[in-house]
Formats: sequence, structure tokens, C-alpha cells
Amino acid sequence: MAFAFYEMEKHTVTKMTIMSLSYLYILASSRATIIGVNYGRLGNNLPSPSRSIELLQTMNAGQVKLYDADHEILQLLSTTKLKVTIMVANDEISAIASSQQLADQWVYERIFNHYPDTMIRFVLVGNEVLSYTTTDQDKQIMKDLVPAMARIWTSLTTEGINDIKIGTPFAMDILESTFPPSSGRFKPEIVHEIVPLLDFLSGTDSLFFIDVYPYFSWSENPMSIALDYALLNGNQTYTDPGSGLTYTNLLDQMLDSVFFAMAKLGYNNVMIGIAETGWPHEGELKEYGANRENAAVYNRNIVRKMTTFPPMGTPARPGVIIPTYIFSLYDENQKFGPESERHWGLLHPDGSPVYEVDLSGREHNISGSDIVGEQHYSYRFRTTYSVRSVGACGKAQKRSKAMESKFSIKIILLHWCLFFLTISSLLHLGDAVYGAAENNARPPSNGSLQELLEELWESEITRRYLEEKRYISEGALKRDQPACGGGGRGEAYTKSGSCTPPPSNPYNRGCSKYYRCRS
Repeated sequence: MAFAFYEMEKHTVTKMTIMSLSYLYILASSRATIIGVNYGRLGNNLPSPSRSIELLQTMNAGQVKLYDADHEILQLLSTTKLKVTIMVANDEISAIASSQQLADQWVYERIFNHYPDTMIRFVLVGNEVLSYTTTDQDKQIMKDLVPAMARIWTSLTTEGINDIKIGTPFAMDILESTFPPSSGRFKPEIVHEIVPLLDFLSGTDSLFFIDVYPYFSWSENPMSIALDYALLNGNQTYTDPGSGLTYTNLLDQMLDSVFFAMAKLGYNNVMIGIAETGWPHEGELKEYGANRENAAVYNRNIVRKMTTFPPMGTPARPGVIIPTYIFSLYDENQKFGPESERHWGLLHPDGSPVYEVDLSGREHNISGSDIVGEQHYSYRFRTTYSVRSVGACGKAQKRSKAMESKFSIKIILLHWCLFFLTISSLLHLGDAVYGAAENNARPPSNGSLQELLEELWESEITRRYLEEKRYISEGALKRDQPACGGGGRGEAYTKSGSCTPPPSNPYNRGCSKYYRCRS
């Protein structure tokens, strides 16, 4: 196992880290908008779509995930800068898989009618399809999943649209083993469906989306898993005996079990997106830990983790960007199941916040404070409720102030180090990174996942912050803008007719986007 992990680290983690150097410094001048929100509508008392979109913008969400492709909502989103994920319903999958014409029609009605004004970036085909395998219809949908994804991909790329990625979200129950993470493996009965799916995701440069809920893992075994570990508070550690990796939270363990499961099938290069995660803020008496305080801590910590620069990734995939959607926007009173199922919302049905959370992450990732929000709490679970630890609060605030100046110095040094590493990598490692070193290291191209993830991090706020600190600007590192002569003294290059040569490193080198270039 140790040798296997070494090979995975050597051929995948190192390569991804090197590839990231060419744009990490650009990301330093952007406030992350990688956090999205699931906008479900299973309630009879929810605000209108227009009001809901206003609330998403007020909360500083960067993305929104719909559970359908509602025309009204997509039209309303066209006036915003929110990145949008839409979904194909499970009962639509088999029809789309059977006919390219039906796939073209679905794409025309749900996407072409709104794109590009509405910034659709992901189409997720079905929801947790491999978790439903009891009926003949379920089994047929499972077989039709990848063909339906391929049909939609064909409809888009035929029209020249390459910046919309196709995926599908899964539940954690598709894994036979998740602990320790290095033992992660898929259930044997679905491997024959997982392999073509991973081949599709790898070939189209898309993400493996997973619904991951540390709350459920903790609530099923609260005596063995510490609450702080599930809440991402980082007070405890666990070392995987198989890989030697050390973990500080349950979420990373769960994500890495998926990474290891994919690696065992030979897909080290497929990255993960979190389609759903969250924590319920209310539940029945027996639903221990489902309360407002724990929900606030978990979601704030998720925002902090996923928006930190440089990206934290996971122990098995350090430094990678993980698009994340918090579940959910509202409490939805028409959902079935235990009481907690109706209380996952960031907002009450009247639009008021259940607790404060800034989805941009700027409050803690720039200032260095421990927890974002209206107050700095330190919660500890007691029974079905949590209490505020005032003493810990005061100590945390003192430590935060004492570390603030040191933190600023570290940020400055970090940014300069990233700058020099970027320049070095561009000069000395470009060929090795973009295709000369390995057959499956594809060159950057329009619609690449790397470019999409970079786009999800765009923002004006931290750019202004870095300008105030007199760091190098984002524009200084833009591609395909060569300096050339011909202009008059003091004249901008763009006014010179000789300053528009063809790009020396075009994005698309003619390689198929579905299959990787092979020698």
C-alpha cells in the first residue's frame, strides 16, 4: 500500500502541483467564489425565485446548483454573475441515452435558450443513480447513465461549447470501504458501471461529484468519532496506517477514500467536486448534534477550508481546488424523513438567516481570524444542545490579535514565493507539464477543467486588497499578450498593427477532448 501511494503521489500529486504553479499566483489576486449553494424547492412556503437569487447574492455565494433546469430561474440568473449547475432528472436519463435527437432537444431547451447570458458551468445527469438498484427501471437507468452523459456532451461540443462540464453526483454508499481512507474501494457490483464513468470524466476533463456528509457518519457512531473531528475544528488527528497520511477532520478522510478508490481502478487524474455537504440545525430529540450551533460551526469551517489560499485540498491531494455546494439554501418543509431532513437550510423560509455565514470566505482568509461570522464562538457538544465557551472565546481572540502581524508577513512572503515559483515553472517546466513528460498530461485548451476552476475563483475584492499591498497585478501574467515593437514612443502596443501575431502556444492543438492524446 505504501508503494502504491508513492506511485500515486509521484505521478499525480506532483504533476498537479506543478501544473498549478502556472496560475496559483493569479489565484492569489482573487477572492474564492468556489462555494456554491444547493437551491432546492421542496417547500410550500419559500420565497419567489427572484427573491431567492437576491438572497444568494447577498450571502456572497459564487455558485448555485439547481435540481432541475427551470426556465424561469435560469432566465433570472442571466442578470447575475453566479456560476450555475443544472441537473437532468433521473427519469429523463434513459430517453436521452436512447436518442441523440432527444439529447439535442434537451440541450437546446435547457441550455442554448439561456447560455451564455446565464453562466451555466456544469450539467449533472441524474442524482445518486447508483444508490438505487432495486427495480428493473433503476437498473436500466444505471446502465443508461454514461450513454446519456455522452449524448449531452456531444450536443454541446458539436456546437462548439467546451466550457460546460458533464458529471453526475453520487452518495458515499457507492463505496464498500471508506476507513481507513487508503482502503477506499467501490462496491464490486457497481465497478462495471464506475469504470466507463471514470473513463468519460477523465477523457472530458470533468469532476467526480460526491455528496459527502460527515454529520451522518458521526451521528451513526458518536462514541467513536469526536464531534470536533466531524465539525472540522482540527483539534484531533488520525494517521492512516496504510498511507501514513495524517488527517485532522472527517471530511478529508471521506474525500480521500474516494480518491483512493478511483486510484485503485487506475484513475489518479480525476478530481472531486462536492455536490452536497452541510449540517442540520434542528432535529428530533434522538438526533444528537442536529442544532444551530453545530451547523454554524461546520458550514463556516467548510467555507474556510475550501476558500483558503493556497488551496488546501486533502492529505492525498494537497493543493487541489474542490468546488463545493452547501446543502441547502432553505429549510424545505415538504421533504420526507426524520425531522432533521427539513432543517438543513442556511435560511428560514421567510429569507432570514438561521445563522450568519459569509460564503465568500474573505473575512477569515484575509484577516487570519479563526472562524468567520458575526461572533467568534467555540462550541462544545453536551446533550442535544451546544453551549458557548466564553473562556475559549476570549483566549481565541487574544491569540488572533497576537498573530495578526505575523500572519500578514507570512502572506507577503507566501505571495512572493509563489511568484518566483511560477516564473521558474514557466521557464523550466512548461514542456514537461503540458505534454512532453507524459502521454496523459494534456495541453491546456479552451474549456479545460483547470481554466474552469480558475474562473470559479475570480473576484474583484481581493484583487483590490493585493493592489493596496503593491503586489504584482493579475494582468501582468496573462497569456498570449506578447510584447512587440512597431508602436510610437509611449504608444500602447495594441495600437500597432504589427502587435497581433498568432499565439505561440495555442490552447487547442487539435487533440480530441473526449480521448486523451496518445503517441
